Amino acid sequence: MASVLVVEDDQFVRSALIRHLTDAAHTVRSVGTALEALREVAHFRFDVVILDLGLPDLDGSEALKMLRGITDVPVIVATARDDETEVVRLLNAGADDYLTKPFSVEHLSARIAAVLRRARSGGGEATSSSVLRVGGLTVDPLRRQAELDGARLDLTRREFDLLAFLAGRPGVVVPRKELLAEVWQQSYGDDQTIDVHLSWLRRKLGETAARPRYLHTLRGVGVKLEPPADAEGPR
Repeated sequence: MASVLVVEDDQFVRSALIRHLTDAAHTVRSVGTALEALREVAHFRFDVVILDLGLPDLDGSEALKMLRGITDVPVIVATARDDETEVVRLLNAGADDYLTKPFSVEHLSARIAAVLRRARSGGGEATSSSVLRVGGLTVDPLRRQAELDGARLDLTRREFDLLAFLAGRPGVVVPRKELLAEVWQQSYGDDQTIDVHLSWLRRKLGETAARPRYLHTLRGVGVKLEPPADAEGPR
């Protein structure tokens, strides 16, 4: 059972979500505007927020940024916008997951269960206390900090979890299915979710898919992280 905040201005959709979540034994509060949502998270503790983007008072992506300023509660964005640019913008703004409308209640339940598992496990293997080093990259799972050549990397929670998981297996090609299971805690999902996070992670590592240094994608196989060819060995 979880405490869920539903942020949805469509009364019909909101009622359906409340009914489904209540039937699933969750405790549910609901609001119809972004400002009400901000007030709710400021006064109550929630395990997950389901955030619609088409709100009447404030664009949902802006509301997401404001939510991230006051809480790290997992946020699942519900949106009718399914283009890659929009998905990237949402994930970069701090969304933990997203659902494209219309979606089934079964799909919603699976996504809620996944984000709750991730939140309660603290990011899985990212709770390990050993500092990971791959070339000039240093990842400290306990402090949840990463540096590249001594410079601190500003990573989202999911970007860090993905980086830490790969850094714990340097040079090993990790199948996408394994990444979904271990980092996203999902038995199935859209590869676009992984691609978006890899894209943003590459940007922060100063590389691109066309000219990779640390992150290498093997089409149809998986992803691996290894030190670049020009990296210096241990001193």
